[in-house]
Amino acid sequence: MEYGALPGLAMQDVMDQALIFLVLSLRIGAFLLSAPFFGSRMIPLPVRIVFSASLAAFLIGRVPVPAIEDLTTLRVLPIIAQELALGLSAGLLLTILFSAVALAGEKVAATAGLSFAFQIDPNSGGQMPLVSQIFTLFLTVIFLSLNGHLAAFAILIESYSFVPIGAGINYAALFTVGEIAGGTMFATAARLMLPIVTVLFLVNIAIGVITRSAPTLNLFSFGFPITLFAVFMLLFMSTGPIGFAFQDLVAAALVDMGDLLRGAALGQ
Repeated sequence: MEYGALPGLAMQDVMDQALIFLVLSLRIGAFLLSAPFFGSRMIPLPVRIVFSASLAAFLIGRVPVPAIEDLTTLRVLPIIAQELALGLSAGLLLTILFSAVALAGEKVAATAGLSFAFQIDPNSGGQMPLVSQIFTLFLTVIFLSLNGHLAAFAILIESYSFVPIGAGINYAALFTVGEIAGGTMFATAARLMLPIVTVLFLVNIAIGVITRSAPTLNLFSFGFPITLFAVFMLLFMSTGPIGFAFQDLVAAALVDMGDLLRGAALGQ
């Protein structure tokens, strides 16, 4: 008595599906590797791998992929390069724009005399001023509370419609957007720190006038506590405006991310 083969996929079909799954996970995996919060050391690597695999599994059957003949030859190398370039560029764009708050916090700390108050940054592994860490955590909370991570994933998944896998991308547009993002980072940091730094500058002028008129006053025992008190009060009083500024930063960063992925399509 003969029995038929068990239902399922042949070994070659399993390898083909695994290759398709790998190609689908490249753009998302590269984004999770370079994006803020997701790419930090606080998120364990196995968590990022499982998250990337879950999103890639969701895309199977919903996103068109090149023919299996193209994926099993050397023609797959340009496809892998462009998928990694798109994911890394989108994540790095958000990282550059979000770094504006860390830069603003560093300048505020230097003006207030808190540049010596460094702590280990879990994201980069280096040292960062305390004010910069507060600003970064504040931005992360706002980003997650506004479902910015879901909006970023939606933009990334939508990019498969106008930048299909294997369709080719405009690499020059990626470099152009990166240069613009660098300038935007410095401009945003200046707008965030300028009000606080201006008030601290006036406080330092007042302290200088007082110490000039009364030379017996010790600058360190008199001026430094006033400067610390002033910066803490300024940060407390400007929590609301800074929160709204961070909301605008998140919205602008997501718009720029969508423009980058659309601009990467050939012919745009």
